[in-house]
Amino acid sequence: MAIATINPSTGETVREFEPHDAAEVERRIAEADTAARDLRSTTYGQRAAWMHAAADALEADVENGARILTLEMGKPLAQARAEVLKSVKGMRYYADHAEQFLADDPLPDASVVGASHAYTRYQPLGIVLAVMPWNYPFWQVIRFAAPALMAGNAGLLKHASNVPQSALYLDTLFEKGGFPAGSFRTLLIGAREVDAVIVDKRVKAVTLTGSEPAGRAVAATAGREIKKAVLELGGSDPFIVMPSADLEAAATVAVTARISNNGQSCIAGKRFIAHTDIYEEFARLFAEKMATLAVGDPFDERTDVGPLATQSGRDELAELVDDAVARGATVLTGGKAPDLPGWYYEPTVIADLPDDARLVLEEAFGPVASVYRAADREDAARIANQTTFGLSSAVWTNDSQEEAWFVNALDAGAVFINGMTVSYPELPFGGIKDSGFGRELAAVGIREFTNLKTIWKA
Repeated sequence: MAIATINPSTGETVREFEPHDAAEVERRIAEADTAARDLRSTTYGQRAAWMHAAADALEADVENGARILTLEMGKPLAQARAEVLKSVKGMRYYADHAEQFLADDPLPDASVVGASHAYTRYQPLGIVLAVMPWNYPFWQVIRFAAPALMAGNAGLLKHASNVPQSALYLDTLFEKGGFPAGSFRTLLIGAREVDAVIVDKRVKAVTLTGSEPAGRAVAATAGREIKKAVLELGGSDPFIVMPSADLEAAATVAVTARISNNGQSCIAGKRFIAHTDIYEEFARLFAEKMATLAVGDPFDERTDVGPLATQSGRDELAELVDDAVARGATVLTGGKAPDLPGWYYEPTVIADLPDDARLVLEEAFGPVASVYRAADREDAARIANQTTFGLSSAVWTNDSQEEAWFVNALDAGAVFINGMTVSYPELPFGGIKDSGFGRELAAVGIREFTNLKTIWKA
């Protein structure tokens, strides 16, 4: 795949970029290796000052950053601004909390093991490689880079090939704040070159956000090299609505959950499971609200849903819908690509899905929602858990016993009650099953790429 900015609103190639050759990749890895050794000797206070300065620079450039995101992957401009500012927040969060999260931790049973004192210490690993997707070109990277750098690591980024301007923008962001040259470096390389970087002895760990096949490939190489890996892969998150819920609120939030980022979010609600007693009303409200959304130019502030980021993504989404319809499913609204240039797809709600429809088990990465009727809470959990994914989930109920039951019953990395899943710097984030392993964000996220060292003293 060419490394290029292709405007998804028009299909026009805006700019192509030459991939980095072997010599340039080597230069950048060597630079990161030197920076990693330098960062190891800096203090949390120094790194925090640099991180705050980099965050200030990004915040001051919010409009330019937002326009790069919208141009490269098509998200509405308001959402692009929000992504830039969320990245700023994440940077400041780790600047303010890294020292606390990685503080020495006394072990209370020192005397039991014959020690006068025992404790644990978190220390940086060195270079961490990040393989990142195009759907949140800034935020996905920052939620790795901010904790990694604050822990004293250096970062390498292999970004998606369709967001090179985003990747190059981030290449210099941390140096603007004062981090040593090479602390964070972008590699303009293709997927085939990733293995060689993981294998490099100077690279100590890898994190990937992306597809399940990509995750399997990276994990296989990391495992063979005995290197730490964190994977955040696909999701087909359930959004369960029970009779005690506020249906109007649930339907309104369901729309936001499904069409945020033009429906291209791993943690978006994708499968909407309503109890049979309120199924008809919820499905009606949901479909009516989806039908009112404005589809069009993402640079137009009035647009709700922009284009999908790639033509192949739009075509794959259409295939899922067409397959479901051919097998007897009912389209409540949408169901086709509008007559517009670029890679658009109508906000769609589809019901009555047969078990053999691909949409039942595969991830719909775009503004397509499937709705299911559940006989009771057990049936709702069965439908929710029937996919191979387990990223996040949402449950709408005002019954406290029902809430507690679902929290235990759902196979997912998170459960959001009466809300939609959102990644916050303050909360751990990640999944189980084919959605990956390890966690990002919060205290556990910064600890993933450190060496937990145990110290025993006589």
